[in-house]
Amino acid sequence: MNILITGVGGPTPRSFAIALKKYTNKKFKLFATDVNPLSIGLYQKELFDHSFVVPSASETNYWEIIEKIINENKIDLAVILPELEVIEWSRRKSNNELPCKALVPDFSIANLLVDKSKMTDILKDLKLVPPSVSFHRNHENLEEIFNVLGNDFWVRSTSGTSGLGSLKVKDVQSLKNWIQINPNVQDFIASKFLPGRNLACKMLYFNGKLVRSASGERVNYIMAKVSPSGITGNTSFGRLLNEPHLVDLSEKALEYLFNYTGTNKHGFYTVDFKEDENGNPYITEINVRHVAFTQCFAAAGANFASDTISLLTNDPSFDSNYKMYEFEKDLIFLRDVDSLPIIMKETDLMNKR
Repeated sequence: MNILITGVGGPTPRSFAIALKKYTNKKFKLFATDVNPLSIGLYQKELFDHSFVVPSASETNYWEIIEKIINENKIDLAVILPELEVIEWSRRKSNNELPCKALVPDFSIANLLVDKSKMTDILKDLKLVPPSVSFHRNHENLEEIFNVLGNDFWVRSTSGTSGLGSLKVKDVQSLKNWIQINPNVQDFIASKFLPGRNLACKMLYFNGKLVRSASGERVNYIMAKVSPSGITGNTSFGRLLNEPHLVDLSEKALEYLFNYTGTNKHGFYTVDFKEDENGNPYITEINVRHVAFTQCFAAAGANFASDTISLLTNDPSFDSNYKMYEFEKDLIFLRDVDSLPIIMKETDLMNKR
């Protein structure tokens, strides 16, 4: 089977490839693309059989090049992971013109979810999101935000990943300074600071129904020291959880959004939560794709990458009945940039303190 994986300069596409190559018994021939010729994934021959540098999805010749790769290499299906490409493929899907099979959400919901501000505004009446205020970098009266949220809140970009433009703010001057040192961020969202656990719920929908789910906790981040917020988007230490309540909240939010946008229940979504001081989880964003620790879930038996391929190929051996993946208690993962993840019991961590 020939599978195209896009955006291999990022950790998420490489994580997806590792989940297929290292944690299944099936044989796949993987083809890689990225816009940057310096992307390491283009040269990882142990993962990818062939690699191609392609234009950005926003460029006019993007589809010409992508279609040429698909046709000349007899690609069976594509795995689209960078947000910009997810949006472009979902836009084209709306005209029923995809060049090969791919699990992409409908355009309306994908376009909505890449904007955290819009998502938050729509879900606020369900009380699934924290109190928030959206504002432009040129907003004149920043004190208004403090009047609504108090003196402790979290500010970040309304779009993008890896904690872009994120910081815990305590006073007007620090907010002004943060806006100035993030010149490429035009729109921000400020939300009530939530001190509890940082959680993620993975939701795999296919042709109108929820098929698989699983939950985890992000505890520490790779290269956390390079970010003032301590969040880089790449988890180095996390816990694998059995929390059906997170699945219920995720399903409630997504069902509402599917209805709001009039779209089909289809695609892979990662619902991010943060808990308040009382342990109540609130949705902070919903990604329209896999995230970088996909391989960690696969290593523990929740292989969403393999599930995706099985669904797209109508694999007769795949059980399409709904399943929430359950893990052994106390199970954690340790992860770094150039290493396969380690799955182990938290009680087995060395006590070096």
